[in-house]
Amino acid sequence: MTDAVHPRGRAATDLSSSEPSAGAPPGDHRLLPTPWSRAAAVALALVTVLHLMGQLVDGPTLERTTQWFLMPLLAAVLWSATRAPRPRLVRLVLLALGFSWVGDTLPDLFDGDAAFLAMVGGFLVAQVVYAVAFWPHRGASLLRTPWVAVYAVAAVVLVGACAPGAPTVLLAAVVVYAVCLVTTAVLATGVHRLAGIGGVVFLVSDSLIGLGAFAEWYALPLSGFWVMLTYVVGQALLVAGVLSRGAAEPAGAAQEPRRTSHGAGSSSGTKPSRS
Repeated sequence: MTDAVHPRGRAATDLSSSEPSAGAPPGDHRLLPTPWSRAAAVALALVTVLHLMGQLVDGPTLERTTQWFLMPLLAAVLWSATRAPRPRLVRLVLLALGFSWVGDTLPDLFDGDAAFLAMVGGFLVAQVVYAVAFWPHRGASLLRTPWVAVYAVAAVVLVGACAPGAPTVLLAAVVVYAVCLVTTAVLATGVHRLAGIGGVVFLVSDSLIGLGAFAEWYALPLSGFWVMLTYVVGQALLVAGVLSRGAAEPAGAAQEPRRTSHGAGSSSGTKPSRS
């Protein structure tokens, strides 16, 4: 985010990696079936390495400029790995990546609490869009299984750890964001095992940000590095899960996928800028 206070179940297993990616060219079973998608993935990897190097050497200019390109490049991977008409799931995930980019860049225009709220605002909308995208697949997720309690406990612990150091307005934002973040992580388990893992990694990334902003006892060495590493990996795994889901609904389809048994899914200041 920015420099301000920034198992496994049957349904998921059935979606084997040998199935074509959502909207992929017919007959091509690769996760990245087009030259452009592979080129975008390489570019994303290179920019990510540069960004993480900036985190390690404390180079603010390198950190900031490379962060601007992370989500656009990941969106380019998803866009170029699918074909028109793109399924609803792909379209909404592209939108969520767009709002994630807003959360990455908008805080650069503000300072202090305003920068933090700008960051939370962008990512809050992104989490809501992700949840809407994944909602039709909730029947295959952990939503109605005992495992959902693990996610709920994680949210309560996170809010509890942040509460003592958070002003009232910011604490309210943290509570709302934590609920949306955990909801997305749970629903992602219904899309694909990779998406389920990505939701958990994203949850870890944002937890590090919250702790860094509000928990006085928290002092993780190279915090910005770990925040950004888990952020990019989490987002990339969400996209990989979408691409790996061969049964993505056709463009314009609004019906919910057939439900399967409930054990499905996978287990799945300074702005500790997503930087």
